[in-house]
Amino acid sequence: MSEPAPDTASASTVYLDAVLRPHRSLPPAGFVIVMALLGGVSFVAGMVFVLNGAWPVTGFFGLDVLLVYVAFRINYRSARRSERVRLADEALTVERISVRGERKHWRFEPFWLRVQLEEQDEHSNRLLLTSHGRSLTIASFLGAEERRQFAQRLKDALARWRAALVAN
Repeated sequence: MSEPAPDTASASTVYLDAVLRPHRSLPPAGFVIVMALLGGVSFVAGMVFVLNGAWPVTGFFGLDVLLVYVAFRINYRSARRSERVRLADEALTVERISVRGERKHWRFEPFWLRVQLEEQDEHSNRLLLTSHGRSLTIASFLGAEERRQFAQRLKDALARWRAALVAN
C-alpha cells in the first residue's frame, strides 16, 4: 500500500487517497540474481553430464530454468494490477486497474457506505464496500492482515468524513 501526495488541484477535502498494489517480496534486481544463479548452476550441472556422455540430460536443465523464468514473469505481470480508493467530500471512488491496464470505476455515496470485513478464519477475510444493495470486494490481492489494517484506515477516514459533515 502506498499513498500519493494530497490532491491540491481540487477544492474538496480528501480524507483518504490510497493506492493498493500486490506485494512482491523479490525485487527485480533479486530476480536477475536468482535467474543468474539458477542458470549458472544448471549450466555447470549440464556440462558435467555432457562430459560424462549423457548430453541429452542438458536440455532438461535448460527447461527447468525456462519454467522458473516463466513462473516469475507471470507473477510479476500480476503485480501490475492496482486499486485506488479515494474518499473526498463528494464521494468515495474506487478505480481498479487490471493486469492488462483496463480501468473500472465505482462511485459510492459516503453517507450510506458500510465497510464490512468478513472474517472466515484468522488467515482469510474479505473486504466489502456496501451501499444501497450494491457491494464491491476490494483489496482482494492483499494479505489478510493488510486487509484488516486497510479496513480500519477506511473506517477511520469515513468517521472523519462524517464528523466533518456534522460539524458543517
